[in-house]
Amino acid sequence: MVSETLANPLATGSMDNSKRITIAYWIFTSLFALQMGFTAYAQLRLPQVAETFAHLGFPNYFRIELSWLKFAGLIVLLLPSPPRLKEWAYAGFAITLVSALIAHLAVGDGIAAWSWSVGTAVLMALSYLFWRKREA
Repeated sequence: MVSETLANPLATGSMDNSKRITIAYWIFTSLFALQMGFTAYAQLRLPQVAETFAHLGFPNYFRIELSWLKFAGLIVLLLPSPPRLKEWAYAGFAITLVSALIAHLAVGDGIAAWSWSVGTAVLMALSYLFWRKREA
């Protein structure tokens, strides 16, 4: 039994449930933060992303505003923050990702354009789920 625990630290009984939840939370939150951080950076710096915003019918100032709000939300998620503030950050990200999906579908974009928002939403949902489990 001891050798099994040393060989596989994630085996049942080798790590208490709260540690597993914390590890899962940080894995999904880190992946989500990397994805959102990259999109925020790309919205500010890459001309092709600015073109996509124009293609979706959004004004240029919205792209810049959205980028900075994404960075602010990531700070709230990654640093110690009051639970209510984290809830608002998750809500803001959910609205952003659902809106991105709707915008791409509204202009007739294919799966290559809107699948990123769906994938990122899955990461966000898993981050939120494990955050709630940690808080319980």
